[in-house]
Amino acid sequence: MAKDARENWESPMQFVMACVSYAVGLGNVWRFPYLCQMHGGGGFLIPYLLMLLLEGVPLFYLELAIGQKMRLGSIGAWTAISPYLGGLGLASVVTSMYLCLYYNIINAWSFWYLFHSFQSVLPWAACPVNSNRTGPIEECEKATPTQYFFYRETLNVSPSIEKNGGIHTGQALCFLLAWVITYLFIIRGVKSTGKVVYFTATFPYVVLLIYLIRGMTLHGALNGVKYMFTPKMEELANPTTWINAATQIFFSLGLGFGSLIAFASYNQYHNNFEWQAIIVSLINSGTSIFASIVTFAIYGFKATINYENCLERTRILLLNSFNLAEDSIIINNVFEMIEKLNTTFPEQLAELSNKLEDCNLENELSTAVEGTGLAFIVYSEAIKNMPLSQLWSVLYFFMLLMLGMGSMLGNITAITTPLQDFKFLSRISNEALNGGTPTYQAWNKDLGKTEQTEYPLFGQAFIGLLLVSSVSCIPLTALYIFCQRRKHAQRHKQQHTVNTVAA
Repeated sequence: MAKDARENWESPMQFVMACVSYAVGLGNVWRFPYLCQMHGGGGFLIPYLLMLLLEGVPLFYLELAIGQKMRLGSIGAWTAISPYLGGLGLASVVTSMYLCLYYNIINAWSFWYLFHSFQSVLPWAACPVNSNRTGPIEECEKATPTQYFFYRETLNVSPSIEKNGGIHTGQALCFLLAWVITYLFIIRGVKSTGKVVYFTATFPYVVLLIYLIRGMTLHGALNGVKYMFTPKMEELANPTTWINAATQIFFSLGLGFGSLIAFASYNQYHNNFEWQAIIVSLINSGTSIFASIVTFAIYGFKATINYENCLERTRILLLNSFNLAEDSIIINNVFEMIEKLNTTFPEQLAELSNKLEDCNLENELSTAVEGTGLAFIVYSEAIKNMPLSQLWSVLYFFMLLMLGMGSMLGNITAITTPLQDFKFLSRISNEALNGGTPTYQAWNKDLGKTEQTEYPLFGQAFIGLLLVSSVSCIPLTALYIFCQRRKHAQRHKQQHTVNTVAA
């Protein structure tokens, strides 16, 4: 496509909104709060902000510069810089293809929860009744209603990879709906995408602000916020803290996937992208911190509720075991009464040692949960305890959907832009880099929870094939260019020799 015929964003603000919609995604809501919790609360902000300055902003700036200068997608841009680097563009396109599948599965889950939020009683608020209608399902009782709804009703996780759980019709329809909406968003290229990003980029902030106001008024919310901002400086000596800070910056900004190059290729040639790179990077990191405050407020509410429920169960146990007046034990003096009973009735209290729970607010707050566990289980459990829980559920899962859709627009653009740059496609590897440990989550119905299970041999072989074939995009492309040039040089040399002999 000629450079002068290339589509352009209607305004620089539209480009900024597209970058914000792409960069601010699910990782800001469920990954960053987990890392803060795991690596010393506020102390994690030190390596995080340092990595933003040393890694995030420079690489973000570099990708925008490449895209705007070359006015091509990732494949064309890297090939224009050097034919040997064309494999980088191929690898980023293939990686984005797999990332699109991942993101739209999350979007399908968001649709599933969103549709189930329009019920008089949220389905994850209580365990479903068994087939005999004599009580709750045993699996659900061993787990929790929120865990059961996510793992069994939503995902229908099977005990092992060898057992086929069948097609989940509801999830399949939600997955199809997610792809249909994605197609409608990109059907006219940057013209339609540019309109959509105004909503996908701004609506999550509206919901986060509403949740912040509501969250800070919840009972125990300050316990969570205080826990977040209490730094544990000893974590700075842990290399894993710095590694996680660097990876969070890298993936949160969406570096290396080709989306930023594709977005920048639709800019005017003399667009001032320097300030835009800084602004988007700061907005992305600021959103992570803002979302963490909201998350820890909700998390503090959930932890406080669990802690007080534990105290209430202990109070009832003591009242039933000892001849005490109903108002003699309240939640605030449970521990004092245990010490008192241990002095007056040590033998009788010792018999209850197996039934007494260890109620500890610090333990509730320190339980680290990340990813889908935070987004679909912890939040759901907190939402069900709120007044007007259906309203808060609709707002939250619609926000998750907009975050996922915004990132999907960037991932799809990273694929479609290079394909539109060329009239025909070369042979491209169909595999993408697929890292991670070779394990998956299986449902153990006896324990009522998921457990990590190793892939069988054929699964591990397939993962290895994905890894090798996707990484090979880069050296194979470089080798292809080298062989082509060498072949051309040999032909030129032979032609020169023939001409010399003929002369």
